[in-house]
Amino acid sequence: MATDARAAAILAAFSDAELIAPFTEADPAFGLHDAYRLADEVHALRVLRGERPVGRKIGFTNRDLWLEHKAPVWGHVYDSTLREPSHGVAHVSIDGLLQPRIEPEIQLHFASTPPVTSDESALLDAIDWIALGFEIVQSPYPDWRFGTADAIAACTLHGLLIVGRPVPVSDIDDCAAKLASFTVTLTRDGRGEATGGGADVLDSPLLAFVHLARVLAEQPGARPVEAGEIVTTGTLTPALPIVPGESWSTEIEGIDLPATSVVLA
Repeated sequence: MATDARAAAILAAFSDAELIAPFTEADPAFGLHDAYRLADEVHALRVLRGERPVGRKIGFTNRDLWLEHKAPVWGHVYDSTLREPSHGVAHVSIDGLLQPRIEPEIQLHFASTPPVTSDESALLDAIDWIALGFEIVQSPYPDWRFGTADAIAACTLHGLLIVGRPVPVSDIDDCAAKLASFTVTLTRDGRGEATGGGADVLDSPLLAFVHLARVLAEQPGARPVEAGEIVTTGTLTPALPIVPGESWSTEIEGIDLPATSVVLA
C-alpha cells in the first residue's frame, strides 16, 4: 500500500520544523477512526526508520483543560524521544520542536503486562515504579488550533518525555489514595506558574491508565501495554509555552515523589 501523503506530511513537519494546516480544516469528516489509522501509518514509518517504541502517552486526560477535546487520546513514546535526567536534572534541547509546551506528568513503569481492570490494587501489582516527570508536547498546527483527530494523527502531539526519578511502588504507602489526592505546583526559574493534582487527571493517574487499557482492548489493531513499557498519564497542570534558557521544576505535596528539574537549551 502506498504511503498516505498525510503521514509523510506529518513526519516532514516535525523533521523540518514547519507548520501544516489541520487535516480537519480541509476535511471536516476526518474523524477519530481515520486519525488512529493515519497515526498507525506514521508509527510504522517511524519504526521503519529505526525508532523503537518504549511506551505510551495519554493526552487530554485533564478535565479542567477540556474545551474542544473532551475525550482522552493516546500515542507512542520512542527511544528517540525519551530523556533521562542525571542526579535529578535533565538538560534538554528543544531545538526543532514546534511551538513546544511543558507538562508535569505521573509516569508508570510496568514490570508485567497489566490487566484490563478498574481494580487499582491489581494495576499496582503490575507496576514496579512511579515517577513525576515531564512531557514536552509540540503542535505542527498554527497557534495550537486543531481538532482532536488532528492531534491523534500528529503523534498525539508528543515531543519528548523526561523521565522522573523512579520510586518503587512498594515504598509508597496507600499509593492509590495518594495518587488521587496529591497536589503539584509547576515552577519556572523558581516561580510558581501553575497548579494541579492527581484528581485532575481522570480522577487519578491510575484511572487514566484504566481508560487507556480499555481503549486499547477495543481498538482494532492496537497492542495492549506490555511489560517494560512506560506510560505517561497526562498533564497535571495547564501546559505552558517554553523557550531555551528556562529552568522548570515541580513542588509536590501529598506523595513522596522527588522533583526533577529541566534546563532547556
